[in-house]
Amino acid sequence: MNLSGDLVSLIVPTYNAARCWKALQAGISIQRVRPNQVIILDSSSTDGTDLLALEAGFQLIRIEQCDFDHGATRQLGADYSGNARILIYLTQDAVPSNAESFSELLKVFRDPRIGAAFGRQLPRREAGAIEAHARIFNYPETSLIRSLDSRDQLGFKSIFFSNSFAAYRREALLAVGGFPSNAIFGEDTIVTARMHLLGWKTAYVAEACVHHSHNYSIAEEFRRYFDIGALHSRERWLVEEFGNAKGEGIRFVRSEMAFLLRRDRLRVPVALARTIAKYLGYKIGSHERRLTARIKRNLGQNRQYWNARRKIEADVHTSSIGSVN
Repeated sequence: MNLSGDLVSLIVPTYNAARCWKALQAGISIQRVRPNQVIILDSSSTDGTDLLALEAGFQLIRIEQCDFDHGATRQLGADYSGNARILIYLTQDAVPSNAESFSELLKVFRDPRIGAAFGRQLPRREAGAIEAHARIFNYPETSLIRSLDSRDQLGFKSIFFSNSFAAYRREALLAVGGFPSNAIFGEDTIVTARMHLLGWKTAYVAEACVHHSHNYSIAEEFRRYFDIGALHSRERWLVEEFGNAKGEGIRFVRSEMAFLLRRDRLRVPVALARTIAKYLGYKIGSHERRLTARIKRNLGQNRQYWNARRKIEADVHTSSIGSVN
């Protein structure tokens, strides 16, 4: 596959990214395979991110902060990417670790049945033991090609994917209808599942690396897993087709405990508290339909999503009153 010319676009959603811009731009600039086009999708930053993007010579698309949507915004980038055959996505805090990050990720598209690929995420250099383990567990050293058949062995893990550093074949993305709009979370998981069901393969490329990890608080873990539970509730077909992630969760906890006992025993109580928060968040999120939009906004991480749902509920209620009158 020829990767030169205008075949590759890089798409980066941003919001107040000035604090990490220097590292992000440097990581992009050192790549041996340079994208023909870099598109910055900025959600009305107030810290000058838009000006930094323009100074770097990148294409800037401004959207209102209230209009940001994990899937729809990324699809907007795809729509603006012209004739690019491969679309690379980065988040603003994912920094390529070396000059070969893009080229290694793109190599797998020589296989015409690969619809999407994601790279390995290494923990930040300042990451603590809990933060580091999450990346070590989810992003191993060995690459893997997955397809629909992989669900027999991997279950829900077969559609694990991350848009923090990923690439999509435009043809495959269009074949599944693009990124979903109005998905609270996991637009990458939804696309991966749809690709597998249509016969496409996806790849995890361990040789393509970025530094990207988060030191979530216990409350943040609860909110994240509330949203994951809500995703599985609203996209029930994911669980029906690929199974639930219960077994993987148990395996993660066992691995984390063993890792901390070797590296940082004092963090074990914190890790256990985080595990409880994740479990409670997921369980409550999976029953989100019983809760009001106001409550969900206070419990979830993606508050903007719940704000939109609250408005929809209010509009439906007003419409119902009008029809009765």
